Amino acid sequence: MAIEKKPDHIVYNADNQKYDAYLKPYATNIGAPVIKSTDSIAWKNRSVTKLNHKVQTRFKEIKEQYEQLMQEFEDNRLLYDAKFTFEPIIGQHYHLYVSENGENFLSIIAPDECSFSSLGSFYLNADQTWEKVV
Repeated sequence: MAIEKKPDHIVYNADNQKYDAYLKPYATNIGAPVIKSTDSIAWKNRSVTKLNHKVQTRFKEIKEQYEQLMQEFEDNRLLYDAKFTFEPIIGQHYHLYVSENGENFLSIIAPDECSFSSLGSFYLNADQTWEKVV
């Protein structure tokens, strides 16, 4: 028995002897809309660019926070290593100076009231950390 060839525009499955155009995931007739492939490469490139920008921005923010934290640590280390003969009171301003022999010392005397070499003014927070004021 000879197999009869169907025209190209007719969707016929020779294996199961059925017309199966309705089963196809794509258009099968001339009047169907054109199937265009989506440009996923452009979308991927835009997404990768956005992600890179987000990661770089977040990295920069974290780096700035780290540098600020390290500066706070250095200031606190400097103050706690300084010489002082009183107990600092929370909420008060104090001033850090360098003595003639090179030692750091903490004082309640403001820089404009003395002739010592000033390293800055600090505020003692409630959590016992020093915050640089000037």
